[in-house]
Amino acid sequence: MAKPSSRILVINDEHLVLREFVKGLNAAARTLDNPLGISFLGVTTAKEALRVIEADGDLQAVLVDDTLYSLGSNSKKKLQMSALELVQRITRFRPELDVYIVIAQEKEDDVVDALFAESVDGYFYREERDYRGMYRILNAQIQERARTPFYDQLKNYVWMAKDQWHTPGHSSGESLRGSPWVNDFYEFMGEHVFDADLSVSVPMLDSLMEPKGVIGEAQAMAAKAFGARRTFFATNGTSTANKVIFQTLLAPGEKLLLDRNCHKSVHHGVVLSGAHPVYLDSALNRKYGLYGPVPKKTLLREIRKHPDAQALILTSCTYDGLRYDLAPIVEAAHAKGIKVIIDEAWYGFARFHPAFRPTALEAGADYATQSTHKVLSAFSQASMIHVNDPGFREHLFRENFNMHTSTSHQYGLIASLDIARKQAVMEGYKLLSRTLELATEVRKLVNSTKVFRVLELEDLLPDAVRHDGIKLDPTKVTIDISGCGYTVEDLQKALFERFNIQVEKSTFNTLTLLLTIGTTRSKVSRLYDSLMRIAREGHAPRRLVRTPEIPAFTRLRFLPRDAYYCGGELVPVFDDRERVNRRLAGRIAADQIVPYPTGIPVLVPGQLITKSIVEYLGALLHSHKRMEMHGIVHEGYLPCIRVLKPEEERGLQRLA
Repeated sequence: MAKPSSRILVINDEHLVLREFVKGLNAAARTLDNPLGISFLGVTTAKEALRVIEADGDLQAVLVDDTLYSLGSNSKKKLQMSALELVQRITRFRPELDVYIVIAQEKEDDVVDALFAESVDGYFYREERDYRGMYRILNAQIQERARTPFYDQLKNYVWMAKDQWHTPGHSSGESLRGSPWVNDFYEFMGEHVFDADLSVSVPMLDSLMEPKGVIGEAQAMAAKAFGARRTFFATNGTSTANKVIFQTLLAPGEKLLLDRNCHKSVHHGVVLSGAHPVYLDSALNRKYGLYGPVPKKTLLREIRKHPDAQALILTSCTYDGLRYDLAPIVEAAHAKGIKVIIDEAWYGFARFHPAFRPTALEAGADYATQSTHKVLSAFSQASMIHVNDPGFREHLFRENFNMHTSTSHQYGLIASLDIARKQAVMEGYKLLSRTLELATEVRKLVNSTKVFRVLELEDLLPDAVRHDGIKLDPTKVTIDISGCGYTVEDLQKALFERFNIQVEKSTFNTLTLLLTIGTTRSKVSRLYDSLMRIAREGHAPRRLVRTPEIPAFTRLRFLPRDAYYCGGELVPVFDDRERVNRRLAGRIAADQIVPYPTGIPVLVPGQLITKSIVEYLGALLHSHKRMEMHGIVHEGYLPCIRVLKPEEERGLQRLA
């Protein structure tokens, strides 16, 4: 197993003092216990320090002298940057680093008061050259940050090898091991998967529903790492995380502003909470069939128009990597007393590299949900809920959280969240720097094929948001495939069957690749090789069939929850002659109808169905393109939509 390499930067403008410090600390690191491979290096100026901090991904801590000077051109000492300013620069750039200050004892009160407001981790006296003591403190602090309280406890319990007289039924894999029928599953999955799949009957492993031990400790460490007041681990995905927040903030009938392009879990949360949604249409890039953010002017207008709204939820970044300029939107919402929830499912890594910040929490959001499994090293379904709401109602949140959380939670998922947090704080900056380099390389190589082209921000931005301060997450790479001679379906098939490559998603003329901290240069090379081979085949460009545009949102006649819980009746989408059934127009939907892709609801419960919506659904259902249609009910071969009966409409309270 590779041993970690950890470096600590010492900043002091006195060359002789700096040399003595670095020499003494390195001597201590060599002679004392050093499991993290700590070594020390020194610089004399703030400028040089910032350069090292940017370049060195193995840097774990910084030791700053509180009187930082650099030599001016006249060889007289000239103040370049105060220690306070440097600390602020460091913590803004890499907030995961531990920062310590070296101070003069007589200045203790003044320095400590000023610097500890900047999240400084500790200080040492300049007069005391106890290098072994300083090393022990720095080593202990980094080891504390590298600790994984839940995973460590889980591993300790497994090594105890206790006899199990409790659930789960496989009993550490004993029911499978050696079986002539299912032993192959045991061998494939590995023994520790079953060893670590334990019952909540084990007190030393804590409870996700009422954490008071190692789970609570792991969540507190995650909160510090991600810049939240509180963090909660979710083991059934960001889908449930969104629903928990909705039920905490929204009582039946209370207003919610939401992007219609939000994940389907958000729309399910509307039904569960009984909220009165105000749907906001996303901007559309017609050339590529991509749905982007809601225009800023629309958001600000609807915030002014609905000051009685309890919450606003947006997705940032989007599936295609488009990031809102969140700060002014959050500020406008807070001015009206509206809570802001940001679905950061695709952006959970952003805290750990300045190229991706500010995060939603840094922009002032009250809640952020993250799919840690999508973009960091957690198992599928493992997510986090981050809370910065000053009015957070913990008891109500906990009740809603427990309503959705299994009482038999999967400890492997919780351990993976603990590990994902550790990796993010210890080497996230280094890994993300590599990912950014690979993203640049992918763009260059794809464009060099002269057939495929990576779309940049200007290509992706719909006209309606072109001046909204939108930014692009470069780890989401969208490729225009229209010149390759394949349909998108045939291209995906060729990549999968001929070159063993599976991509993230597609539109009628684009493919989207997701780069993560697990992307390697060899994968980039294989991708380039496959695209270049296809490009050299010289297929004539084909006319690609554009996906129909989703009709604009119509009217919401009833609360989605009220409409959903009606019995309703099924009405076919087509008549006896296979033509679009005109009788559907004017009816009220009882279900959410979502074509996937794009994943944007065409209809939500309580919404008026119009002629254009029926024709749109009919065109999709008659299309040869493979597409899921969530919410469509098939009676035999007939696709149907559940709608309210006339008497049910009369019994419900109509929205104004």
